[in-house]
Amino acid sequence: MGGTTALCENSMNATTQLARTPLNDWHVAHHGRMVDFAGWSMPVQYTSIVEEHHATRQQAGMFDISHMGRLKVTGPDAAKFLDCLLSRQVADMRPGQIRYALVCDATGGILDDVLVYFLTKSEQGPEFRLVVNASNRVKIVDWLKDRVIEFQARVTDDTTCTAMIAVQGPRAVALIDSCSNGLLSSMKYYRGTTGSVCGQPCHLSRTGYTGEDGGEIICDATAATKIWETLFVQAEDEGLRACGLGARDTLRLEAAMPLYGHELAENINPIQAGLEFAVTLGERDFIGREAIEESLGDKTLPQRVGLQLAGKRVAREGNPIRYQDQTIGEVTSGTFSPTLKKPIAMGYIASSLVPVDPLLSIEIRGKSYPANIIPLPFYQRAK
Repeated sequence: MGGTTALCENSMNATTQLARTPLNDWHVAHHGRMVDFAGWSMPVQYTSIVEEHHATRQQAGMFDISHMGRLKVTGPDAAKFLDCLLSRQVADMRPGQIRYALVCDATGGILDDVLVYFLTKSEQGPEFRLVVNASNRVKIVDWLKDRVIEFQARVTDDTTCTAMIAVQGPRAVALIDSCSNGLLSSMKYYRGTTGSVCGQPCHLSRTGYTGEDGGEIICDATAATKIWETLFVQAEDEGLRACGLGARDTLRLEAAMPLYGHELAENINPIQAGLEFAVTLGERDFIGREAIEESLGDKTLPQRVGLQLAGKRVAREGNPIRYQDQTIGEVTSGTFSPTLKKPIAMGYIASSLVPVDPLLSIEIRGKSYPANIIPLPFYQRAK
């Protein structure tokens, strides 16, 4: 018997209208500046990106990330199925573990980067969740659907049935603990469990995309507003701020976390992106394995690097990276770091062209600005 794919009602409804998260009305009522992000109406900021960025680094920031895809994979062959598709092995995972992995095509190109949650195991088989990028959700659902028919497994898209809230920052764990009977601090990093937050049943995890500690709450769509408002009212006086996509981007860039469509794409493989830790070779086979293995040690392939610019001019995606009179790469993301108070960027440079002298230049609107190659991440929290 082959596998099946199921969707929440209306989850893949074709329409030109932007999708809205269960928290959309709250964002609008609190003056969130709404933008189109991957077909979703999402807040880019409430006050200022810098203020929300500093709040997350110094206290706590709360983000609506309900636009990200949430897919379940269940059935006797669920682990076997995922092991054929993901760059990182899941068969040796235990319930409660979470792993970062990549979905690659046959050339080793990255289709998406995902978080794999091992939820539970029963007589019916293991149950996993994949959290995927909003912009890639349909692509990944189709990718799974086309391949699950060979397995005794089932793929369900729960995105629109649920909501997802992230709370990040030095006070994030204590804040969630106060509303969950200490549940978050009882877990190690990259772990998850079911429980109750603000009196609502949910799945709670401890990962993050900002460089800070914190947690993510996945709940029924109908419970999202109560959880969000309870957390916000309880901790606003203690520095918690609602944060938009703008601060989320500057935070992840400081932490050197790659973003799909910038540092990750179908023409980039995991080794180029510096994500060797997310590739488990061993003896198993998975889509893209051969190509990824062949790329090991290939000095002609562009490699992800960190860049710091002199002055205050900010590099942007697509700006050429130059050494002397030669273009050797291209910027993929850039910003003025609110924490470091310096312009930073990430980009790709062919390994064979990286000079011993780290002094390069970045061309911005026809002018060259000095830049240095520096180690990643740009920012790392104190342990």
